[in-house]
Amino acid sequence: MNYQELYKNSKESAVDFWTEQSKKIAWSKKPSSILSNDANNYPLWFEDGELNACYLAVDKHIEDGFGDEVAIIYDSPVTQTVKKYTFNEVKSEVAKLAGGLLSLGLKKGDTAVIYMPMIPQAAFAMLACARIGVTHSVVFGGFAPHELAIRIDDCEPKVILTASSGIEIDRLIAYKPLVDEAIALANHKPKKVVVFNRKLGAKVPFKKYDVDYHALVYGSEEADCLQVNSSHPLYILYTSGTTGKPKGIVRDTGGYVTALKFSMQHIYDAKEGEVFWAASDVGWVVGHSYIVYGPLINRNTTVLFEGKPIRTPDASTFWRVIAEHKVSVMFTAPTAIRAIKKEDPNGDFIKKYDLSSLRIQFLAGERCDVATLDWYREHIPVPAIDHWWQTESGWPMIANMMGVEYLPIKPGSAGKAVTGYDIRIFGENGQELGPNEEGYVVIKLPLPPGTLLDLWKDNERFKAGYLNKFPGYYFSGDGGFKDDEDYIFITGRVDDVINVAGHRLSTAEMEEIVASHHSVAECAVIGINDELKGQIPLALVVAKSGEEIEHFQLQHEVVKLVREQIGAVASLRDVVMVQRLPKTRSGKILRKMMRSIADGESFQVPSTIDDEAIIDEIRAVLQHDKIGCFK
Repeated sequence: MNYQELYKNSKESAVDFWTEQSKKIAWSKKPSSILSNDANNYPLWFEDGELNACYLAVDKHIEDGFGDEVAIIYDSPVTQTVKKYTFNEVKSEVAKLAGGLLSLGLKKGDTAVIYMPMIPQAAFAMLACARIGVTHSVVFGGFAPHELAIRIDDCEPKVILTASSGIEIDRLIAYKPLVDEAIALANHKPKKVVVFNRKLGAKVPFKKYDVDYHALVYGSEEADCLQVNSSHPLYILYTSGTTGKPKGIVRDTGGYVTALKFSMQHIYDAKEGEVFWAASDVGWVVGHSYIVYGPLINRNTTVLFEGKPIRTPDASTFWRVIAEHKVSVMFTAPTAIRAIKKEDPNGDFIKKYDLSSLRIQFLAGERCDVATLDWYREHIPVPAIDHWWQTESGWPMIANMMGVEYLPIKPGSAGKAVTGYDIRIFGENGQELGPNEEGYVVIKLPLPPGTLLDLWKDNERFKAGYLNKFPGYYFSGDGGFKDDEDYIFITGRVDDVINVAGHRLSTAEMEEIVASHHSVAECAVIGINDELKGQIPLALVVAKSGEEIEHFQLQHEVVKLVREQIGAVASLRDVVMVQRLPKTRSGKILRKMMRSIADGESFQVPSTIDDEAIIDEIRAVLQHDKIGCFK
């Protein structure tokens, strides 16, 4: 069946289509209800089915005779470590950790936060929670205590699982002091903190709530898999919101595993037993879907990589990993390829390695520019496939479905709608637009299995953010257009969330932090185009009257504030002092116009602007060659 036939079937006979896909999953109780509505009248898949995600990822393969196959390859150039775990070994580690969590009082329906670097124990922790019906919330280890505290207060975990340290290229980051500070900041206090001591020299202060990971695991009995309802929350994953408060995306179990199995085979074309590598982090949705659950459910060996595309030790590290572990399918962000290209423009490192195992390269996280695609195709003779999805979707929405049919690539387009997603382009008033007309990217309900169920304990915000703008449709928050062959082009966010190297961050939250500086009267943070990271934030600040502060001092202090409260991931490095900010007569700051000026794009002066003279002043500031991110 070709792409067009498969896509048509998924739209016209969605229930039959997903019934067939669900048969590829080993349910303990097969669903009789395929599509229904939940208590809030939102579509729900496989409502009465029962299963366990950890069983599907680990135990099933052992029962099928593949226990001695390698499940996880841990490759850590920052510690010069490579370690392989078979499915049998993963089961032992996970089942004992799950038993230990039960001994700490965790039970089905409880939540646990995982704040760990890219080490096997992070994956073990996720699977252990899934094994016993505990909903996990993984928090990216690059987030500062303030961010961690917000998430602790929202999901109220009984237990936090962490490690003694992470490693950022050539320096240790002590995690335990960060966790202790977050707990001190949070109103909710978890009962226990399980600490995996890596013994790398980081400071590990002891608190009364601490439990040693090793002692917990090796002193525990193995726990069996607990069967849960299909709609049971497998995890909560926080993504930036425009209000500054992160949104807790709730993912179900049955729909998610069905979608992941389908996507591994039909989008990524990953064959069972092959090595699949998603060069991301478990703290992001890619890590959940395509480092841990997706590959393992599809019986692929997954690579868990603790390093960077450059400087660990150099720009050859990706090619070394592919060659050494015989990677067949890889997934990374365009940012990583741009970083490698910058360090090795002629591809000299690539020539040193045998990359014959690699069949397909997938790119996602932010829009892939044509120059990056061209460079990759020039040096590596495999398809480089851009695709698009969100934390909310959990799996790709737009792609070239390589396991179905290879379609011609159009640079700048992420491909065509994935089966199950009825994607439309709407105008401001909800009218559907024609080919090459840019508008809002929306998806007709019901969304396919595996997409978000709700926001954690905040259904009103869920409806306001995703469903109310265009009733009957999911509002993606992105703008874009379709061409006359139904290829979809995503043009960027329509709200104030920016995408920094594949990480969605809230400019509203950054503004709150910048505004907290004692010398700042007013500020705006905008996302501007960056050759390496896709977008980076730029802060424009108006100093308080009478304040005598040098620009570089203010920049240093503001950058430090943002780093302390959000983390280095925010990548804020430029702060511009201005006399005033451009606004409408009603007082709304014209952020979109400033982004256009900074990026050198054309823009229309709003008729509601309160003073047109400000435009020339802002243009002069934003195009000044002394600003690090401008040329």
